[in-house]
Amino acid sequence: MFEGVLTALVTPLRDGAIDETALHDLVDRQIEAGIDGLVPCGSTGESATLSHAEHRRVVEIVVQATRGRVPVVAGTGSNNTSEAIELTRHAKEAGADGALLISPYYNKPTQEGLVAHFARIGQETAFPLIVYNIPSRTGSNILAPTMARIAEVEQVVGVKEASGDLGQMSEVIARCPEDFDVLSGDDVLTLPLLSIGGRGVISVTSNVAPSELVSLVRAFRGGDLEHARRAHYRLLPLFDLLFCETNPIPVKAALECMGVIGPEIRLPLLPLTEVNRERLQVALKELGLVA
Repeated sequence: MFEGVLTALVTPLRDGAIDETALHDLVDRQIEAGIDGLVPCGSTGESATLSHAEHRRVVEIVVQATRGRVPVVAGTGSNNTSEAIELTRHAKEAGADGALLISPYYNKPTQEGLVAHFARIGQETAFPLIVYNIPSRTGSNILAPTMARIAEVEQVVGVKEASGDLGQMSEVIARCPEDFDVLSGDDVLTLPLLSIGGRGVISVTSNVAPSELVSLVRAFRGGDLEHARRAHYRLLPLFDLLFCETNPIPVKAALECMGVIGPEIRLPLLPLTEVNRERLQVALKELGLVA
């Protein structure tokens, strides 16, 4: 249902508020570059420091700006099941095409609790859901047998896998239905995951280099493995640098260098350190993304 390159959008800020004009422009820039979908209000979109009103407004803006040209999968996850249901219902009412739900963080549910969490959200919202497994942020890992059970929930159509474990991802693909979308949550693992049956990526890098990521994925899916491999290695320094500090610090700095958004980021995150900014600018120049 959701495949190819979906961009985990940053949230542009200006004077402490959402920069709605920049967000509209960012959506247009992404779609013109050929991406396959947009994912607002994920961790890259600073969802942790958006108020509920801001969260809803970002989803509404992205849906309106997209105008049905590509799917919008809104981040609606929470470690509070009731809150996740509320946010998912809003995304559905706003006109999004699906929702991305991070595994509950901090309270570290059991594997049984994870199944119950996603099953309840599916039952209460009747909306296409993508599970987001990122143990480095949540403190718990959705194991492959558990993911297979979650995939039995009618509304759950895929997973964004950021466990970093290709063996686990292989097992998820093997255990889940053929039409279950396994998407990479790590840009650097996009090509390896495609090679074992993944369907694409929910990407941070595509904020900065959307056409390059699209070229990689479409080359692979079109059978041009050499082109895909070259694209992977061309982007490898950027994959690394966009995670040299906590996401989304580097990606917002890159977009600022490119003149796409302003420099603002919310505490407790701080602007990119000068030494890493210099490294990032070198990588952007090598890719022809800045003069």
